[in-house]
Amino acid sequence: MYPDDGFRELDRQESLTLLARAPVGRIVHTRKALPAILPVNFGLDDGAVVLRTSVASELARSVDGVVVAFEADEVDAVAQSGWSVVVTGRASVVTDPAEHERLRRVGPRSWAPSPREVFVRIEPELVTGRELVGGRTLYGVDPTAGQSTA
Repeated sequence: MYPDDGFRELDRQESLTLLARAPVGRIVHTRKALPAILPVNFGLDDGAVVLRTSVASELARSVDGVVVAFEADEVDAVAQSGWSVVVTGRASVVTDPAEHERLRRVGPRSWAPSPREVFVRIEPELVTGRELVGGRTLYGVDPTAGQSTA
């Protein structure tokens, strides 16, 4: 990002506050040595991203103990504005019974429930965010920003 390029860098707290508003995000991980991106609902727990999935899911097996990225955003196409937040950190399946029970009560609800579920916690090592202010760029204000082309 460059000064006045239309993007504003968000600090960690701003990023986490925006992330808490998003209903769905995307987890980025490796599957069969290739990049994989999966949309998921999630929650935040003391700054960590928490996912809830089936104990038999490929996701739970593939991310446990590895570094992943998690991204969520909000975009207003008409106003040409929005934000994006990326959390990078180690993912782990919650194995502590007391922690699992606590998250079962307060954590995210699965949109596709299964009889046996696990929680995956992503501890944020790096949190980055940026906001796009519609129509503002390094080259000035776009007079057509926010106008429909239809």
